[in-house]
Amino acid sequence: MQAIIMAAGKGSRLGSLTGGKPKAFAEINGKRLIDYNLKLLEKYKMDEIIIVTGYQCEAFEQLAADNKRIKIAYNPFYEMVNVLGSFYMGMNLLHDDFIYLHADTICEPQIFEKLVKMESDITLPVDYKECDDEAMKVRSENGKIVQITKNMPNGLSDGEFIGMASFRKSVIPALWEKTKQLLMEKEFSAYFESAIQRLIDETDFVIKEVSTDGAFWAEIDFMEDYENAAKRIPKSLTELFV
Repeated sequence: MQAIIMAAGKGSRLGSLTGGKPKAFAEINGKRLIDYNLKLLEKYKMDEIIIVTGYQCEAFEQLAADNKRIKIAYNPFYEMVNVLGSFYMGMNLLHDDFIYLHADTICEPQIFEKLVKMESDITLPVDYKECDDEAMKVRSENGKIVQITKNMPNGLSDGEFIGMASFRKSVIPALWEKTKQLLMEKEFSAYFESAIQRLIDETDFVIKEVSTDGAFWAEIDFMEDYENAAKRIPKSLTELFV
């Protein structure tokens, strides 16, 4: 199994917290966000980890220098495209079942276990709650995801997609096609979820949502996110380093 980590962001909304380093290098309890994800991927024995970089790419190259399982894909256009563009830059390295995640998002192992089990072609963890404007919202009908987008009225959503997902390798050709289509249509501001939406609309893949069941997860975009995560981070994550 492979993993692909989106790590091109600068993290300017975190102010001085990053100290000029990549967003993924912000620390909680003395460990960088990227370290938490790498430890989880190590725990679940990923064969290969692809990190898509942009800002301060050299920092990630140094990180990967002593780890033969890590490959680096550089997105030279990271300031001009959104996450979908970064995914495109690393997608040619995918050839197996894989887990997709963001370097600035961390979660408890029990959420990760649901991704690794791969009980469907695509597995999407969802936090069932009231959503705000920033959330990547999900709407379901008859137990099937029918819409995934930020641009959904908050009251219509069933919950928030946490930005991590797993894909069987059989999905890769179609995912490549949908990603390429969106970029050819000059949808440079598109999120990765736009490609998932096209898979929902135009293919017959089994796409399963799984509940986070109240387990800890956090996306670190703003200082408030960071402060909340630092207060709530559970032992199941900190103990990965013991």
